[in-house]
Amino acid sequence: MPTYTAPVSDTLFLLSDVFDYAKYANAPGFSEAPVDVVEAVLTEGARFVEEVVQPLNRVGDLEGCKRNPDGSVTTPKGFKAAYKAFVDGGWVGLASDPAYGGQGLPTFLAVLFSEYANAANIAFSMYPGLTNGAAAALMTHASDELKSRYLPKMTTGEWTGTMNLTEPHCGTDLGLIKTRAAPQADGSYTITGQKIFISAGEHDLADNIVHLVLARIDGAPPGVKGISLFLVPKFLPDADGGIGERNGVVCGAIEHKMGIHGNSTAVLNYDGAKGWLVGEEHRGLHAMFVMMNGARLGVGVQGLAISEVAYQNAAAYAKDRRQGRALKGPAEPDKPADILLVHPDVRRMLLEIRAFNEAARAFMVWVALSQDEARLSPDPKTRQAAEDRLGLMTPVLKGVFTDYGFANAVKAQQVLGGHGYIAEWGMEQFVRDARIAMIYEGANGVQALDLVARKLPKDGGRAIMAFIGEVSQFLAAAKGDAALAPYLGGLQTALGHLQQASMWLSRNGLKDANNAGAASYDFMHLLGLTALGYMWARIVKAVLAKQARGESDPAIDAKLLLAKFFSERMLPETGAHLARLSAGAASVMALPAEAF
Repeated sequence: MPTYTAPVSDTLFLLSDVFDYAKYANAPGFSEAPVDVVEAVLTEGARFVEEVVQPLNRVGDLEGCKRNPDGSVTTPKGFKAAYKAFVDGGWVGLASDPAYGGQGLPTFLAVLFSEYANAANIAFSMYPGLTNGAAAALMTHASDELKSRYLPKMTTGEWTGTMNLTEPHCGTDLGLIKTRAAPQADGSYTITGQKIFISAGEHDLADNIVHLVLARIDGAPPGVKGISLFLVPKFLPDADGGIGERNGVVCGAIEHKMGIHGNSTAVLNYDGAKGWLVGEEHRGLHAMFVMMNGARLGVGVQGLAISEVAYQNAAAYAKDRRQGRALKGPAEPDKPADILLVHPDVRRMLLEIRAFNEAARAFMVWVALSQDEARLSPDPKTRQAAEDRLGLMTPVLKGVFTDYGFANAVKAQQVLGGHGYIAEWGMEQFVRDARIAMIYEGANGVQALDLVARKLPKDGGRAIMAFIGEVSQFLAAAKGDAALAPYLGGLQTALGHLQQASMWLSRNGLKDANNAGAASYDFMHLLGLTALGYMWARIVKAVLAKQARGESDPAIDAKLLLAKFFSERMLPETGAHLARLSAGAASVMALPAEAF
């Protein structure tokens, strides 16, 4: 059976030493989260997910969710009690507005906790995760009446939330949706249609489920310009705000999926269900993007989470399992065989996973802090810079993290050999669970297109130029640092590749849109690798500073070796990405459709 230990000490190192958390001490929104509070929250959160949530991961995979004849759904054994403990512990509303029952802590803290929760059990963690996303959309766009009626119970987790976008005939192309909304005399709407792939769409964990549904008001313009967003509860609240009559939304089926079996991915049938408009008519996609952007960051964190838990179990196996002998001769002649770690290729796989994990966690902290800066900073320039960073890096974090998350789960499975293919060891579940993250909340190819077509040229390329400028300034400032300089050559090369790629796209993307499309995936990964390299450079700088102060320890010292491995063995991939994207779209688009 797999195990999991949340990397609390590594998270705290990143906050304190790499990102200088002390500078936020007097910043708006951070006063309730001094470093000792942050440490206490993360430590307790780690204990909770390790002891309560993680043991249910395999249970959820084996049992799955069951739809009953009346359309209700029963979650796996233990989920309901664990969810109640999650709610009672205040974990749902960790960063939510105290006016609605939240704890009012900075957003970054909820993001960091979400890594631990998802590593422990992705399927379980999606229930509160989706609720937070739905609540955020309501907080931004709903009327005061809807907020007062629904947010208090959603903030605490007493009621859960969902997002309803996909229909049988359309996924990414939301302009094709057919779900209809008919206005009523009392200001409500009746919602009719079918939604599929609705995560946490029906379950027994909470008293009510609040669905956010994209639909088209009768007579609305075609395409995405005619889409509106509606709040449709499973049960209509009564006069006292409690559970009233059943609404016209029913679970028609539970999807049979490759992974995340513990989450009820539902087909929802809306038959004249009563709903209320959220935001403006025909501006539903704009309102839903609050939830979608948050969800994309959340799914990116899932990629890191799976990569981390897979690494922990593969590394433990490699330190215990004995197979073969070291290439230079027996490492332990008195034993029948050497441990797997004597083999260079086993080390390669484990190092590739861990080198990604540590840089990706830094990337996650960087982006999470940017969320709070964009929302709370009194300085307009700081807010703008943070907003630019978020816009540019959200598709990168989602696409790159989940691609690596799946690939790393496969590598970890490979370390276990035949046992990795056997269910009881847990590795094959990690592989199956990781796969969906590359697809939902916008497939990774769509994330790449969003990056290249929208985020890159936005505001005259201000965001990408700011990132290149930030890394360039870091490299320039480090030139005189003899200890740091040996770790920066790979980053300098990668930054050059990123600049060349950006210039190539600016010259060739407008000439032929297919050039931008064919280059987008490689550009996303080139930018992602460069950002991860920048994170490693900042980590190394912090480690060297700790060593100079005499505060080093073996775990900290190991980061220097990991940084060198990343620079020598992983960062050179930016050159391959540059070569591929610079080839243009000709060979990609040349083969006629009938030849496929």
